[in-house]
Amino acid sequence: MDFGADWCLDCRVLTTRFKQPGASALLAKYHVVKVNVGEFDRNLDVAERYVDLNTSGIPALAVLDSASGRIKVATNQGEFSSARSMSAAQVEKFLTRWL
Repeated sequence: MDFGADWCLDCRVLTTRFKQPGASALLAKYHVVKVNVGEFDRNLDVAERYVDLNTSGIPALAVLDSASGRIKVATNQGEFSSARSMSAAQVEKFLTRWL
């Protein structure tokens, strides 16, 4: 799950990283659900089930186990809150780790 908003520069950068060949190939193995949190005034009931937006900021990601639906990882420490400074390799490393 990808929690973000269209006004968020880091969210837009992460979306761009997801479209690059390496990440795109990895994401084909996921079912990505984008959740718009607006200006932290939309879909908060959904977000609070998976991430802590108070500590994560946006974009925030949650990877769920496909069989159980349990959270494998949530980026509650703001791992992607400065996505604009992340390389494609860093994004790919995250995606590979949680496949």
